[in-house]
Amino acid sequence: MTIHELHQKLVAKELSAVELTNAVIAHKAKTEPTVHAYLADSHEQALAVAAKVDEKIAAGEAISPLAGIPGAVKDNICIKDQQATCASRMLENFVPPYNASVVEKLTGEDYVSLGKLNMDEFAMGSSSESSAFAKTTNPWNADYVPGGSSGGAAASVAAGSAVWALGSDTGGSVRQPASYCGVVGLKPTYGNVSRYGLIAYASSLDQIGPVTRDVTDAAIVLNAISGHDHRDSTSIPGERPDYTKALVNDVKGLKIGMPKEYFGEGLNSEVREALEKAAKVYEGLGAEIVEVSLPTSKYALSAYYIIALAEASSNLARYDGVSYGLRVPADNLVEMSTKTRSQGFGAEVQRRILLGTYVLSSGYYDAYYLKALKARRLIKNEFDAAFENVDVLLTPTAPNTAFKFGEKINDPLSMYLEDICTTPVNLAGIPGISIPAGFASNGMPIGMQLLAPAMGEEVLFRTAYTFEQACPECNKVASIGEVTL
Repeated sequence: MTIHELHQKLVAKELSAVELTNAVIAHKAKTEPTVHAYLADSHEQALAVAAKVDEKIAAGEAISPLAGIPGAVKDNICIKDQQATCASRMLENFVPPYNASVVEKLTGEDYVSLGKLNMDEFAMGSSSESSAFAKTTNPWNADYVPGGSSGGAAASVAAGSAVWALGSDTGGSVRQPASYCGVVGLKPTYGNVSRYGLIAYASSLDQIGPVTRDVTDAAIVLNAISGHDHRDSTSIPGERPDYTKALVNDVKGLKIGMPKEYFGEGLNSEVREALEKAAKVYEGLGAEIVEVSLPTSKYALSAYYIIALAEASSNLARYDGVSYGLRVPADNLVEMSTKTRSQGFGAEVQRRILLGTYVLSSGYYDAYYLKALKARRLIKNEFDAAFENVDVLLTPTAPNTAFKFGEKINDPLSMYLEDICTTPVNLAGIPGISIPAGFASNGMPIGMQLLAPAMGEEVLFRTAYTFEQACPECNKVASIGEVTL
């Protein structure tokens, strides 16, 4: 069931929060041996919060829409006194002494967290295969990857071992795994949700977002976590709307743009067919479909990997064995730092640090990093120009459905190309949502990405919700994800 359905049952006393939490924990025990979505459990704390919610309901107190609903959090988001490993040996024993801003907000909502979720190491990857601790599988087929880097978040929701989850999205890390696992994944506008307490990968691109079973749930979670935070200098000031009010089943008069560059060579034919069908659904509901052009998008992937890796090399410089995290003993400081970083970081993280350091080095800064920043501005300008003519953009979330384990792990360029549809969104700082749009012939889900102008989450929810209501067959639940209450 969804957050909003379970909330109604809790309020009507058809179900207690403790019963619900125990049911999901029991289901989690059945799915985890196959899915491996979690790196750590917090069942005791979850049941304590659930009991508190039941007491409030019994006393006739109002509860928030998220109160007593079991969820989980990606392991790069800090929760006080719980591990935050980033799926890396470097932070294997790190326990934050504080809560991330989003966790503080959720605590005020009486959220129930069942634990920390697996991910690609330091959020660097598109398949969750770079985790140092676990191999998360896709609940639709265990031979396939769940996507990344928020693979644990998407897999937990698809498997029913969490009703909702929080992930982080640097270049598509919420949307792409949501697409692969047949769930909803939202990347809010950069600055709409505070990054305080999110362990950084690329600071100008990172954004926390929800993974949920449906669009309504995504709006509920965004209501809880969005807002200005003085501890995050990039946080956007001002009040936020109630996003659930945007859940209107009506797209009449909306102009939906389809960028031709996203539908060219390299797009899987079944993905293309599903999205063309979705466009016809929108047309039948009264929306106007318009072809648009974003020519600079072809440079987005290159620009993204230069900027993200440059920022990563700076952000990860702090892991030197001195202040916190792993420390490998040695005879001197330089040797200790070298051994610590060599043993603490996996191959993908080391690759990205090396590339990022290279593009920032003397003689290459202007040739690579500065050019990437210029390309980023052009990409942002093109999105702004497109949104002067259309309300929403419709694109694939990923060029393919989920791939099999081992298929791309030894071919980094092929792996990076899976992010080709999502990285421009992070470069531009605009919101994007991935929703289920059908299934391929191999039974794996297909995701559709919708994009809106900065702080345009309301029109995004409206457009996504309308399609969701028109295509119930797109929102099947993996058989492994059916929880018995």
